[in-house]
Amino acid sequence: MTADLFDALAPPPDPAAAPLAERLRPATIDAMIGQAHLLGPGMPLRLAFTAGRLHSMILWGPPGVGKTTLARLMAHHFNADFIQISA
Repeated sequence: MTADLFDALAPPPDPAAAPLAERLRPATIDAMIGQAHLLGPGMPLRLAFTAGRLHSMILWGPPGVGKTTLARLMAHHFNADFIQISA
């Protein structure tokens, strides 16, 4: 018998079984609601997206304001890895 490290990997999760908040998360920067001072036309994060120039930042705030959503959108847009942590 041969033991393979990857035999125990589970199949990919069913997207329909994801939590509602995850399924309704905006998929584009245009679908984001709020934060117009950062994401509106001519504003800093909108310019970073359109210019293709990402800079470092710390996203801070209470739960539910879109920090993780914005980070995921940026990672997807810039073909970057996204690693989520809770601290």
